[in-house]
Amino acid sequence: MAIWSKEKEKSSDADISDGFEPTNDIQEGVLTDNADQLQRHLANRQIQLIAIGGSIGTALFITIGSGLFAGGSGSLLIAYTLQSLALACVNNCIAEMSTAFPVSGGFIRLADKWVDGALGFMVGWNFFLYEALLIPFEITALMKVIQFWDPSVANPGPTAGICIGVIVCYAAINILAVKAYGEAEFWLSGGKVILIFSLFFFTFITMVGGNPQGDAYGFRHFRMRDAFKAEYEGGSLGRFEGFLACLWNAAFTVVGPEYISMVAAEAKRPRTYIKTAFKTVYFRFGLFFIGGALAVGIVCSSNDPLLRASVEGGRGSGTAGASPYVVAMQNLNVKIFPHIVNALLMTSIFSAGNTYTYAAVRSLYGLSLEGRAPAFLRHCTAQGVPIWCFCVVMVFPFLSFLQVSKSSADVLGWLVAIITAGGLINYIVMSITYIQFYRACKAQGLDRRTLPYRGWLQPFCGYFGLVWFTIITIFYGYPSFRPEASVTTFFQNYVLQILCPILYVFWKLFKRSKWLGKYEVDLVWERPTIDAYEATFFGPPVGFWREMVQLTGFWRTKGGNDQRRGSIAN
Repeated sequence: MAIWSKEKEKSSDADISDGFEPTNDIQEGVLTDNADQLQRHLANRQIQLIAIGGSIGTALFITIGSGLFAGGSGSLLIAYTLQSLALACVNNCIAEMSTAFPVSGGFIRLADKWVDGALGFMVGWNFFLYEALLIPFEITALMKVIQFWDPSVANPGPTAGICIGVIVCYAAINILAVKAYGEAEFWLSGGKVILIFSLFFFTFITMVGGNPQGDAYGFRHFRMRDAFKAEYEGGSLGRFEGFLACLWNAAFTVVGPEYISMVAAEAKRPRTYIKTAFKTVYFRFGLFFIGGALAVGIVCSSNDPLLRASVEGGRGSGTAGASPYVVAMQNLNVKIFPHIVNALLMTSIFSAGNTYTYAAVRSLYGLSLEGRAPAFLRHCTAQGVPIWCFCVVMVFPFLSFLQVSKSSADVLGWLVAIITAGGLINYIVMSITYIQFYRACKAQGLDRRTLPYRGWLQPFCGYFGLVWFTIITIFYGYPSFRPEASVTTFFQNYVLQILCPILYVFWKLFKRSKWLGKYEVDLVWERPTIDAYEATFFGPPVGFWREMVQLTGFWRTKGGNDQRRGSIAN
């Protein structure tokens, strides 16, 4: 019998029909933030900027140039628009689940608890590897940006020194309490927002003639034949392959919902602040990703020789600018601003790596809570930091030392190819989990209108997300099957697609896990703990802009924000 049904036996019909009304389960004097050792210290402003920080990464400023070079400005814009719409459907799914159940481990534990233990094991290790490999990716990208000022940093000595410095900084920030991480990420993500809007203003001003050359170039690169570039073959087939290259690039770049799900267990008032973060994802997709693809296509030609050098070159090449925006600035003889943009790019890249370090630590911690990783990894410091998970994660940044013997462009290519499939698999699992959750709610009589957030057009968004991302995951590495492709290319594109089924089958055989029926899904789980925690707050939630104003010393609340009653055990 389903857990929800057991709860129903203990409660009145009115209680069940109310779904997620607070249970006021504040018991006998002591209340914990979570059912585990993580603590809820992230404020609204920190959550919103962390959500932005997880979305806006190196790919939006640098790797997007690879898509532009492969398919042209027109294909790039269409691909980013389609991918943003598809991921919005997945966001619609995970927002409903994570807002109702903001648990440690995020969507990983939701899959484990509601679908199949083997699926949770598979996606947990997939997400951990995905996040952990993104850390050396960001460090490698940072090296490529630094070469703008001094190409000699590509030499082994400077490369190793910078890598060590960045790793030490990541370690110092993430070993502190989550509140310190949140504050650091708040300011670093703020730099990303400044950067993206600066680039948008640069695009508009220069395209209408506000540049040293007085060239009002407008949408010139969208009118030329290279707006839909051919790749591999000529003609229509080649242009379609160019579009697919842009779509694979978008699949790596367009991200976001997974990071909100991962911070849900450490957020104050999660059913308010996490809900807001998920709802703003749609706006970010439209502004940052679709707007970013449009802006890149406006300012830079897909046939630009400097762009080609950055995408294809070896050690020390492409130092005129790793970003298409910087390439455009140099072509227009814009002074000073390229240096400012590169400096902001450095903070953006550092911020992204910091976020990935946090997410990798929390995903490994979530695995240990469910018995999918060694039990000793569950130990947290007094500040709520999973210390042994942190130690394991900090091994991965040392992969950035591959640059010492290879060029940063080569290493970036390897990491992008391996990582992309990991992100796609995460979205497939989110869609599967939501479909299971939806079926369980319907079968067990849980009215979704009582949930803190109810997704639109469900379950159709869940099914669309499942089909879309499954197709992309299967065909993502199609260039591996071309006659000129090598075994190395196949390994780059399909290593995680091969590894994940192996992980699933291994846990299925080892633990004999069962795919749950719709009546077996536990729709109570950690609900009483979360309800009791939420019930301790009094007064209205604090809005994002109010918190921003409070940083200046004005509009502060007597006694502080988000005041709570009761005895809290941290």
